Amino acid sequence: MKSFKQVPILQRFLLWKTKHLSEQQFTLILSAVIGFIAGLGAVVIKNLTHFIQHLLEGEFIANYYHAFYFVFPVIGLALVYFIIKKIIRKPLGHGIPSTLYAISKQKGIMQRFQMYASLITAPITVGFGGSVGLEGPTVATGASLGSNISRMFRMNQSMRTLLIGCAAAGAMSSIFKAPIAAIIFAIEVFSLDLTLVSMLPLLTASVSAILTSYFFFGSDTIIPFELNDHFTISQAPFYVVLGCISALGSIYFTHIYFKIHRIFTSIKNTFLRLVLAGLGLGVVLYFIPPLYGEGYGVINNLLTENYQEALQTNFFNEFLDNIWVVIALLAGLVLFKIVATSLTFVAGGVGGIFAPVLFMGSALGHCYALLINHLGFFNKPISVGSFTMVGMAGLMAGVLHAPLTAIFLIAELTGGYELFVPLMITALTSYLITHAVQPHSVYTMELAKRGELLTHDKDKTVLTLLDIKQVIEKNFQVLSEDMTLGDVVKHGVVKSSRNIFPVVDENQNFKGIILLDDIRTIMFDHKLYDKVKVYDLMQNAPDVIDLVDSRMQTIMTKFQQTDAWNLPVIKDGKYVGFISKSKLLTAYRQKLIEVTV
Repeated sequence: MKSFKQVPILQRFLLWKTKHLSEQQFTLILSAVIGFIAGLGAVVIKNLTHFIQHLLEGEFIANYYHAFYFVFPVIGLALVYFIIKKIIRKPLGHGIPSTLYAISKQKGIMQRFQMYASLITAPITVGFGGSVGLEGPTVATGASLGSNISRMFRMNQSMRTLLIGCAAAGAMSSIFKAPIAAIIFAIEVFSLDLTLVSMLPLLTASVSAILTSYFFFGSDTIIPFELNDHFTISQAPFYVVLGCISALGSIYFTHIYFKIHRIFTSIKNTFLRLVLAGLGLGVVLYFIPPLYGEGYGVINNLLTENYQEALQTNFFNEFLDNIWVVIALLAGLVLFKIVATSLTFVAGGVGGIFAPVLFMGSALGHCYALLINHLGFFNKPISVGSFTMVGMAGLMAGVLHAPLTAIFLIAELTGGYELFVPLMITALTSYLITHAVQPHSVYTMELAKRGELLTHDKDKTVLTLLDIKQVIEKNFQVLSEDMTLGDVVKHGVVKSSRNIFPVVDENQNFKGIILLDDIRTIMFDHKLYDKVKVYDLMQNAPDVIDLVDSRMQTIMTKFQQTDAWNLPVIKDGKYVGFISKSKLLTAYRQKLIEVTV
């Protein structure tokens, strides 16, 4: 028998933990650790990106910098391609969508390489000018750490999901110094349950991460803004209109994002795709330099109305004193930011869409406020800075389908709740309109199409987490359509304990079923054994389940509509097995216990 000292360290710790810590206490400790690590990950990714940008903007190329807008992104994307292809050697998905997929279809298990892959590739992508954000990779890095730490301590699926949410909250809290918005983000985007069991770990992780951020960055914020103007009821209609415009911008964002994605993914050669998309990105950035990188510098310059810095171009710098040129350039930023972002992604860049959404929202709100003020619609000029901030919330609510995150993030960034009512008006209007046109966000649209999206609906969540292959039964005697009644009795009825028999042709294509009740009256009539064929006896199944296209929710609906107890499963037309309602319900109950315990 091994002595205590001979037991591996992890096992000894688990034994100690069982004796001295409750499950809740241990979860809070882990959430604090994960929040700290996620905050540290945010610090590393930000500093690496800024270091790369500092090197590229050095004195050596200062006089030629605008020309390098065309070259840098292609170099950065090529480096990322080489790292993924030759070093990581595994496909690296986009941050938040890949995390959502891991939760819904991989039981919250994320591979170890995801803990460091984004730390390397995201700073190179953005540092060299890729028009994406760092929030998604930061969340993915923290989520992978949370997933692997929970696996190390042998925690169940529901706790893994919670710790992934803690990592996401920690990453957002550290980046924006907005701890409340970070918690709401984790709940809205990752569909976590809003209970005391989940709130305390999320709060602990968020606080731990923001303290980490304060330690490294001090009180500096990513979007410093001081609100000087107050909301008046007369401005309400303008915020409603801004919400409507934000909804249009959100729909445009999602449409262009997926359209460009479809166009370039049709190119199967990944290197050719990189070259074409990279060159396209270089052209866009050369003509519109403000689209280079994350774009927070542009947002901050817009908030101070410093148009010379915010809208610097190769062609229009001399005309920035003309307000209509400024308005036109702002509209161009709104239209082309998503083009640059999409090209970065399809070329193989690693990043997120959070920063591009804020960038577009700020340009949209700023452009709208300038139009209102210079068209004379309002006797007293409206606050351009306030509409710039609220515009960010409007687009975030529409594109991400996260209105509460949008409201609280901008409220915390402005250092108070003076903009709370305008934020609610604009975010709600944008979300309702966008949701009516596009029921799912950019993060979740592809998952929803495949039936792999988790939601706050517990029944749908459980059905999504169920694996079809685990409930398929194959202990059925398969009959050929050219068999006789005698063959059915000898090779089917005698050998089977089931009362249903699948029928296939010579190529194993599913043709129909025979029920025991269909042959019960003639199965002992030996005169018919050679005369009656299977194709005379078989009938169509009430419905069939396609293993490729059907999802659990669809399968459950088919059982309800047909009132059947067994439905055949096919793949490419060929018979696979049966799913029984009783086994499906048993699996559902087991998964429900796993998810809720």
